[in-house]
Amino acid sequence: MRAVVARAAGGPEVLESVDLPDPEPGPGRLLVRVEAAGINFIDTYRRAGVYPMEYPHVVGVEGAGVVVDVGAEVRGFAAGDRVAWHDAAGSYAELALVPAAGAVRVPDALDLETAAALPLQGMTAHYLVASTFEVGPGHDVLLHAGAGGVGLLATQLATARGGRVVTTVSSPEKAALSREAGAAHTIDYAAMDDLTAELPAAVRRLTDGAGVHVVYDGVGRATFDASLDSLRPRGTLVLFGGASGQVPPFDPQRLNTGGSLYLTRPTLAHYTATRSEIEWRAGEVLGLAADGDLDVRVGAAYPLAEAAAAHTALEGRATTGKVLLLP
Repeated sequence: MRAVVARAAGGPEVLESVDLPDPEPGPGRLLVRVEAAGINFIDTYRRAGVYPMEYPHVVGVEGAGVVVDVGAEVRGFAAGDRVAWHDAAGSYAELALVPAAGAVRVPDALDLETAAALPLQGMTAHYLVASTFEVGPGHDVLLHAGAGGVGLLATQLATARGGRVVTTVSSPEKAALSREAGAAHTIDYAAMDDLTAELPAAVRRLTDGAGVHVVYDGVGRATFDASLDSLRPRGTLVLFGGASGQVPPFDPQRLNTGGSLYLTRPTLAHYTATRSEIEWRAGEVLGLAADGDLDVRVGAAYPLAEAAAAHTALEGRATTGKVLLLP
C-alpha cells in the first residue's frame, strides 16, 4: 500500500509517500480501505515533534472508508461496513488499522468524503459547545478562526443552541463563510495593528461593554491575551489548540484581576473516553450532516502524495473548512 510517513521531526518537507506492506488486523482492529483521510493540526504537531513520536511513522489519525477485514474479538462490524474514525494512527494511507472501539458507522445518506471531515473536528466542536462550556440561549460566544474546520461547525452548533457567536477571521472571504455558518458578527483580526488591545475593545463594543461568556480559542499564543481580556467577569476561556504556537506560562492571578475567570485546556480524548460518549458525539454530528442540518465544508482535497503541500496550506492559514487527503 501507499502511505505518508514523517521521516523525522520537522516541517512539511519531512513527509514522504512510500510503499509499505499491507497491514493485517490484530485483535480488536478493523482493516479499512481508506476513502479519505482528514488533515488536522494534531498531525502537524506530531510531525513537528511538538508531541513526542517515534520516527519514521505513518501520519494521520482520522478518516473514513470501507471495512476490508476484522480481527479477533471484534463485535458489531463486518467487511463491507462504511465507517469513520477520529483516532487511528497511520490514517494517511490506502489501508488503515482502526480500533473497533473508536470506529462509528456512517449513515447511508452521507458520502464517505464528508464523513471523513467530521469525526475529529465535528466531535471537537460538539464537546466544546455541549460539554466544556454548555452554550445556551443568551450566551455571547467568541470563536477564533471562524472559517476553519472546527470554527464553521462550532458556529452552527452554538447558534442552534441559542448562542450569539462572534468570530475572528483573517479575510473578507473568510468573514463571508463564517456569516453563512451563522456568525452574528465577524472581526477581521488581520487588519489590527495591536490584536491584544483592539480585539477586546471590538468585542466589548458588540456586547454593550460586558464581554463574552466564553471564548473558544484554538489559535493559542497569538490570541491568548486578547481572549482573556474579551471575557466578562466569571467568563470561561476554552483553550483547545495552539495553531500559532503554545501559550507560555502565565500568572494565575490574571484570572482574578480579569474578573474571577475560568481557564481550561481540554482535549478530545477526555471527551471521548467511553464508547457511549463516542457514539453520542459522532452520532449527533454525522446524523445532523446526513439530515442536511449541519453544513460540512471541505475546503480542499489533496492526493495522498501531496500531503506536504496540504500541511503547508493548513499551517499557513491558507485553508477554509476541512482539508482532506484522497488515497
